Amino acid sequence: MTTALEAQGLTLAYDGRVISTGLDLEIPHGRITAIVGPNGCGKSTALRALSRLLSPREGRVLLEGEDIRRLGGKELARRLALLPQTSQAPGGITVADLVARGRFPHQHLLQQWSADDARATSRAMAATNVSELGSRGVDELSGGQRQRVWIAMLLAQDAPVMLLDEPTTYLDIAHQLEVLELVRALNRDDGRTIVLVLHDLAQAARYADHLVVMSDGRVAATGEPAAVLTEELVADVFGLEARIVPDPVFGMPLVIPIASRAGADGG
Repeated sequence: MTTALEAQGLTLAYDGRVISTGLDLEIPHGRITAIVGPNGCGKSTALRALSRLLSPREGRVLLEGEDIRRLGGKELARRLALLPQTSQAPGGITVADLVARGRFPHQHLLQQWSADDARATSRAMAATNVSELGSRGVDELSGGQRQRVWIAMLLAQDAPVMLLDEPTTYLDIAHQLEVLELVRALNRDDGRTIVLVLHDLAQAARYADHLVVMSDGRVAATGEPAAVLTEELVADVFGLEARIVPDPVFGMPLVIPIASRAGADGG
């Protein structure tokens, strides 16, 4: 198993507050990785560091073996795309125009728009089922539609590595599954390496090939969901007494909560 993205010995901090120290993390090539953990454990911070939005105090991040600090902005964007937790579209922008912005890393000073850009944008909109929404304003759409449009923009960016920070937040269960099924199709059909930050352990177990469990700014466990998700780990990391049984439909680990352990930190 080759590694697409790797963090080596990262120390990460915000405003003087250290979140992670000595963080090591490997993202396997061509697979879906889900990063899970309790609130405040450093999941989103780690994703920001992997995308170069946050510079580590110590350590480095390698993209296909290259230090991302040495890559130019457009080169990095051609190889790695990020969908943050909250994405704000400019007022009045249409779906087609927003998706087209994903092509910026591929454009040049003397050629702002090309046939390749048009084809990539069209393919991205078709793959995410937003082609019929092209002329509509992004601010007119439902939450599930907007999330598909943002993913279409990432897809138009045509980066082989995609990072999505809590892409199902604020969506109802039907739209959550719609987004996760789309993510899986992008992985299976295009071979993209995809990293998701998720809260729902059942969804992580169902859709991820590789699981990273974080706790207190460190990696507590990593591997295939069936091997990683144990009752002991759920108790230690999430402060939750639970039973884990095979999902009756998909066979993946299904976490059945029983009780929150007294004194567990849910912050």
